[in-house]
Amino acid sequence: MPDLRFKPQAAQNTEIPRPKRAEGQWALGYTEPLNKNEQSKKDDDPLNVRDRILYTYSRRGFDSIDPADLRGRFRWMGLYTQRAPGFDGGKTAQLEEEELDDRFFMMRVRTDGAILDGPALRALGEVSTAYARDTADITDRNNIQYHWIEIESVPAIWERLEAVGLTTLEACGDSPRPFLGSPVAGIAKDEIIDGSEALAEIKRRILGNPDFSNLPRKFKTALTGHPSHDVAPEVNDVAFVGTVHPEHGPGFDLWVGGGLSTNPMLAHKLGVWIPLDEVADAWEGVAGVFRDYGYRRLRSKARLKFLLADWGKEKFREVLEKEYLHRALVDNPSPESPVRPGDHIGIHEQKDGNLYVGAAPVVGRIDGTTLSALADLVEQYGAEGARLTAYQKLVVIGVPAGRGEAFADDLEKIGLTARPSNWRRSTMACTGIEFCKLAIVDTKERARLLVTELEKRFPELDTDISVNVNGCPNACARTQVADIGLKGQLVMDADGRQVEGFQVHLGGGLALGANFGRKLRAHKVTSAGLDDYVTSVVQAYLDDREPGERFAPWVARADEKLLRGEPEPALA
Repeated sequence: MPDLRFKPQAAQNTEIPRPKRAEGQWALGYTEPLNKNEQSKKDDDPLNVRDRILYTYSRRGFDSIDPADLRGRFRWMGLYTQRAPGFDGGKTAQLEEEELDDRFFMMRVRTDGAILDGPALRALGEVSTAYARDTADITDRNNIQYHWIEIESVPAIWERLEAVGLTTLEACGDSPRPFLGSPVAGIAKDEIIDGSEALAEIKRRILGNPDFSNLPRKFKTALTGHPSHDVAPEVNDVAFVGTVHPEHGPGFDLWVGGGLSTNPMLAHKLGVWIPLDEVADAWEGVAGVFRDYGYRRLRSKARLKFLLADWGKEKFREVLEKEYLHRALVDNPSPESPVRPGDHIGIHEQKDGNLYVGAAPVVGRIDGTTLSALADLVEQYGAEGARLTAYQKLVVIGVPAGRGEAFADDLEKIGLTARPSNWRRSTMACTGIEFCKLAIVDTKERARLLVTELEKRFPELDTDISVNVNGCPNACARTQVADIGLKGQLVMDADGRQVEGFQVHLGGGLALGANFGRKLRAHKVTSAGLDDYVTSVVQAYLDDREPGERFAPWVARADEKLLRGEPEPALA
C-alpha cells in the first residue's frame, strides 16, 4: 500500500490553516500527548493488547488486567466493560469510570457490509448462547453486539468468529470503526454501482494496520452505490456515495466530516467522481488528513467534523489532493438525494431474478437463538445469507424466486418480520442504561414498550414516522436525524421528583430533508409519559397536515404548542 504517513516537507506545498492555540496536530509538529488518551496510545500501540488478552488476561482473570488496557486499549479489540448493576442514571456523571465498571464486557463483532452465510450466522448465534447469556443486538453500524462476556472466554470466541471470517478488531477505539455498506450491494436492480469490492479493499489495507490504529478519535466510514443512500452517509466521517459522470460513467462522490453527538454536523459533499478502483486510495487520503491534522488536545473536538468546520471543504480538498493523493479529483455534481433513505424492508426482486427480504427485529434486539434459527432458514431455502443494515435491521439475500412469502412466513416464526408496522420498522434505540456506562436512562425496553403501544394506538398509520431513542447526548441512535428524536436525561415529574425522561427533537431527517430538526427548549418528557406525548404529537400531525405533507415539513411550520403535546384551547 502507498505510504501516506505525513512527510514534514509536504506541508511546504500547501498553506495550512493554523489554530489560535496548539491542538495536538501531528503535522504541525505537536507530537507530544496533550491528554491521557493520547499518552496511552503513545505508550503502546493498542493493537498490541491482543496478545496480552490471549496469553495473560484470559488465563489470569479480570483482576490481572492493566487499567490502561481495560479502559483504553481493549476497545481496539471490540471490548468495553459494561455497566455494573445498581447504579441509576444520576450516578453516570458523578462516578469515575472505574466505579461503574462491571467484571463483564460488551463485545462488538464487525461485518463491514459482508454477507453472513449460514455458517457465519450460526457462529454468531453459538457465541451468543455459549458465552453471552443469549444476548445479541444488531447495531446501526452493521455490528452484532454481545453482553456478559468474560475475559476468560475471549480467545475461544475469537477462534469461533475467525473460523467464519469475522472479527472484533478495531470495532471500537480511536480507529477505523466498522464500515456501513449497502445491504443490497451487487443485487439491487436499481443500483448505480456495486461498491463491495472497494469496501473489502479498504478493510484489507487498514484493519490491523499501525498506520491507522492511532487516529485522534473514532473514524466512521459508509459506502453505498444505491440511489436510496441506505447507509446514512450524511453523518459519517467519510462516505462514498454512488454517482454517474456524463463521460466516465458510474463512480462515487466523496462526503466528509459528518457526525452527531453534542455538536452535530452534516457531511460536506465534495462534488467529485472517484472510480471504483481508486476508492481505497481516497479513503486512505482522508484518514491520513485526519490522523495528521486532526485535533488531539481535547477529546470533545477530536472528530474530523471540527477540522472541516475550521478549514472548509475547499481547503480540505486541496490538502487531500496535493499532500495525500498527489492528483486532482474529477469534478462532478453531487447526486440527487432520495426523499427518504432506504431500509429495504419487505420482499424485493433482485437483478438475477431471486429475491431479497428485509426483516425487522424490535429496536435491533435479537438473541443467539434467533441468529441460529435464521442460519437454519438461510440454508433450508438455499439463500446466500444476510446483511445487516444501518437501521438495526437485516436483509436476507438470494431467496429463490416464488418463495418470498413462504420465507417471510417462516421469519415470523422466529421473531423477525418482513411485514412490520411503521413503528417497528422505523424505531431505533441505543444500548441504554442496562449495559452502557454513559447512559442515563433505559432505552431498549422503553422503546420496545413504546412500539407496542403505538401499534395499538395507530395501527393503520399511512406514512413513515421515525423514532430514535438514545440514552445520553452521544446520539449513537442518531437522535437528531429522526422525525421524533428522544435524548435521555433526568427530568422532574409533576410531583417534583427526579425521574428518567427525554429531551425532545422533532423533524430531523436524512436524505432530501437532511437536517437536525427542532429542539424544544426547556421541554422535557418523563419516560412514564412518553406514550401519551408521542401519541399527542402524532395525532396533531395527522389532524393538521396538508395532503401529502410528511412529518418533518409539518414540524417546521407547526405551532409549538402542538409540538409540546399541549391540547388546543376549546372554542368558546
